[in-house]
Formats: sequence, C-alpha cells, structure tokens
Amino acid sequence: MEIGLILTALLSGGFIGAVLGFIGAGGAMVSVPILLYLFDFTPVAATTAALAVVFLAAVAGLGPKFKSKDVLVKEALTIWALGLLTNIGFGLIVAKIADSVILIGFSLVLLGAAYSMLKGPIKDSPEKKIPVWALVLLSLLIGSLTGLFGIGGGFLAIPVLVLFFHTPQNKAAGTSLLIIALNCLTAFLAKFSIWQEIDWGYPVLIALAAVLIARYTSRLAAKTPTVHLKRGFAFLLLGLAGFTILTQI
Repeated sequence: MEIGLILTALLSGGFIGAVLGFIGAGGAMVSVPILLYLFDFTPVAATTAALAVVFLAAVAGLGPKFKSKDVLVKEALTIWALGLLTNIGFGLIVAKIADSVILIGFSLVLLGAAYSMLKGPIKDSPEKKIPVWALVLLSLLIGSLTGLFGIGGGFLAIPVLVLFFHTPQNKAAGTSLLIIALNCLTAFLAKFSIWQEIDWGYPVLIALAAVLIARYTSRLAAKTPTVHLKRGFAFLLLGLAGFTILTQI
C-alpha cells in the first residue's frame, strides 16, 4: 500500500467517524464517494465496502448513546425488521444493475439528504408514537436505500423521527445509529458473493480510524451545537452529487 493512500484512508476514516458521531447519519454518503474517487473502487465494490466501514463506525458510536439512554431500541429493531425485504432483495440483485443507474440514484439520494440537513432548526415538542403505516413505509424505504446504495438511511430516519414524531434530536441520532448498524450489517451479508472481489486493505484502515473517532465524537455530540456542521455537510453532499452526475453525462 502507498504511504499517501494510507494517510488518505486514515483521514477519510476520521471524517466518516466524526460525521456519524456528531450527526448520527451520513457516514455512507461520504464513504462511497471516497472509495469511488480516491481509491478507484467500482460502484458495487464501493457500496459494499462502505457498508462494512459504516457498520463498524456506527457500532462504535452506539456505546455512549446507550449509556445516555438516547436509543429507542424497539423502534430501531422494528424499522430494521420491516425493511429486511427491500434491504436483502436489492442487495442480492444490485450487482446486476448498471453502474450509471446506481451512481445517478446515489446522487439523487445525496440531494435529498442535503435538503433535509439544510432545513432550519427543529423546535422541541412532546414525543409521539410512530403509527404502524409510517413505520412500514419508512422501513421499506430505508431498506431499499441500504440494499441499493450502501446507505444506512440515518439521514431519512432522523428528520422523520424529529419532525413527525417529535423525538428529541439526541435520541433520534442515537436511534439512527442503531438502524444504520443493523441495516448495514444485513446488506453487507446479503452481498457475500462479491466480498472476494474487493481489495480490503484501505477499507480496513478507513474503518479503524472511523471507529476511534466515532466513539469519541459520539460522547461530545450532546454538548456540541451541530447546526453549522450539518449545513457544511449538506453543501459537501451537494458538491458530491453534482460531481457524480457530471461524470455520468
């Protein structure tokens, strides 16, 4: 492995871990472009390797969230279980989908995520229970995103939990990390047939750095204002989406 790429992998992992630790979402949305453009992975290999990286980082960030009781375990398990159909289904067939379709679809997801993060601060309101129909719809959509694009779906889960069900931001972020971990592990296992096609050297380094930073930043998240971080991250996603779309034109 080249020294320059080793340093790039470690810095990339640190950034991915910080995003997951502070925001509770977005790790895969930067992992996939990093593997695509900095390490020359194919789209299918990038989305598969990103699943492993983000799973490990999300698990690392979960420890402090469980200690502070900021994880809705039942809701997270329900969303994961209901989304198994689309998660595993798309995970099994994604290798047969054209790279251009995956990349354009991924770019559209980035645009949606950027929009959700650019919205103004959300005022606290009394918590509400999630109705069954909303759980089913949210779960199937998140499962689809994970199976197709290697995205854990946290960017979708957090605004839904906060905006529609008045879940406190910290608790929504913690629940999102558990959803991400479960979904990423499931989709990664569903793609076992292409594991041997991936050069795991750099993803392992990225994962190690992401795990260390995610655990540290997850402890700081409750005491750190994330408004400006989210806006900056949203603009980064807009740039990545635009660049990816231009490469496919």
